[in-house]
Amino acid sequence: MATISHRKRIWGWFFFDWASQPYSTLLLTFIFAPYIKELLSDGAAAQAAWGYTVGAAGLVIAFMAPFLGAMADKGGHRIGWVAGFSLLYLIGAGSVWFAVPGGISLTLLLTLFAVGIIGMEFATIFTNSLLPDLGESEEIGGISGSGWAFGYAGGVVALVIMLFFFAENAEGTTLLGLAPAFGLDPETREGTRFVGPFTMIWYMIFIIPFFAWVRESKSHATEPLWDAARDAWPELRGTLRSLPSTPSLFAYLGASMFYRDALNGLYIFGGLYAAGILGWSVIDTGIFGIIAVISAAVFAWFGGMADNRFGPKPVIIVSVLALTAVTLAVVFVSRESVFGIAVGPESALPDLCFYVVGGVIGAAGGSLQSASRTMVCRQADPERMTQAFGLYALAGKATSFLAPLSIGLATDLTGSQQMGILPLIILFLLGLLLLFWVKSDGERAECSSSDESSPLA
Repeated sequence: MATISHRKRIWGWFFFDWASQPYSTLLLTFIFAPYIKELLSDGAAAQAAWGYTVGAAGLVIAFMAPFLGAMADKGGHRIGWVAGFSLLYLIGAGSVWFAVPGGISLTLLLTLFAVGIIGMEFATIFTNSLLPDLGESEEIGGISGSGWAFGYAGGVVALVIMLFFFAENAEGTTLLGLAPAFGLDPETREGTRFVGPFTMIWYMIFIIPFFAWVRESKSHATEPLWDAARDAWPELRGTLRSLPSTPSLFAYLGASMFYRDALNGLYIFGGLYAAGILGWSVIDTGIFGIIAVISAAVFAWFGGMADNRFGPKPVIIVSVLALTAVTLAVVFVSRESVFGIAVGPESALPDLCFYVVGGVIGAAGGSLQSASRTMVCRQADPERMTQAFGLYALAGKATSFLAPLSIGLATDLTGSQQMGILPLIILFLLGLLLLFWVKSDGERAECSSSDESSPLA
């Protein structure tokens, strides 16, 4: 560990975000999700199927995440856990190649894809828990923001490569007007399906700095695996029982449960929504994705700087307000009208409005995710940091089925993609309400008296 500089450790930690981001950017949002719509030829059916898939994965994550976090706090070896769950990530990404039109069972395909989501989320828990070891409390906001920004930059690069050289439109050409690279067959959508192997290879290459440079603190517990598993349940039960005695942490977990669920709903269904409502192709949603991810990268960094200066709570509040407003705005944008004003079928106004929406979602989402990660470090017991991030994952996944399943059900019941996303507004507002009871530094003794007296502190 002495041979690895502190700067290298931070950059190694950044590279996890760079390596893992394409699963979210390319698969969950901008390439594979709209391709599912093309496979089913029905935006509402695709949105419902996608909701059930992501919701089922969320249930598994919610059940297992706190236990795994408690177990890692007792047994250590967090880097090893990241390596193990990376294998699930690779399985889920690689399975996308088999999404041949009329080929593999869609149920089997989406099940394998859900396995990858589970692997990505579990690996992220253990990676996030390493954040407090990378700097002082007043520095980790900037470190977190820079990590998110670096990860989003990786997502932009990966998305541009896919759009320029692989993902094909209905005419069988990429955004540059070329045939898919490496002789991939556009007739069977090999260019678009290559997003799976591409994501897998990207991760295998860029995760190397993480494993090479990141090390756990020597003071971290390292019980034998069996002993850690045996002790984890009682400790987790005790932590859950004690949550009401730490009201700030309790309120924050509840707030993040709702607003992160809503944000994930926007990310997961953004591409599908645009494909169904505006008739966008994979390439169209990819351009939308470039705008959103660049915006996310820039504002994740700015959000990190604001976090260092003002703390994470104000950043979270402003971001949630922006996302609530933009979700409401999305409902009023369609191919036929924009905010109630009728437009012609050839009008570019709906597309331009949705590009702006994408930029706002990216900006607010990037800063929100960065500040939320920092807030966990502010609220948690330093000796139980992995468990805290496990609880944070539980908070993010305990109701993670709500957004996708409620969107799926609302879409099924109304037959409208626009009405289907209305539940997200309710989730954002619930999260915003619970933030009133969150203290900026949790229950720490050094909190100022003003922090103690004001729910807005």
